Amino acid sequence: MDMSKQASGLSSWSPEQIALGRRWVETWKLAAADLERIHRQELRQLDTYRAIELLCGPADYTREPRAARSTSGLVEQQRWFMQAAGRE
Repeated sequence: MDMSKQASGLSSWSPEQIALGRRWVETWKLAAADLERIHRQELRQLDTYRAIELLCGPADYTREPRAARSTSGLVEQQRWFMQAAGRE
């Protein structure tokens, strides 16, 4: 399909609207570098343990998980089920 024969989406825009649109695009292009700098600064200052707490709930994330120290708890859970069923 020949794109040059299609009407532009901006064909109904006035010259003033086109100028404002171009200014808007240029503003965001200029802001991009500052926004990236702010984003990287915020990441460097991020408290990882606090972010995890906000996502996953409060806990002592400075200690290794119990699963890493012993079992996952599934073995103990199965033992409880066996006791509840009267099989142990």
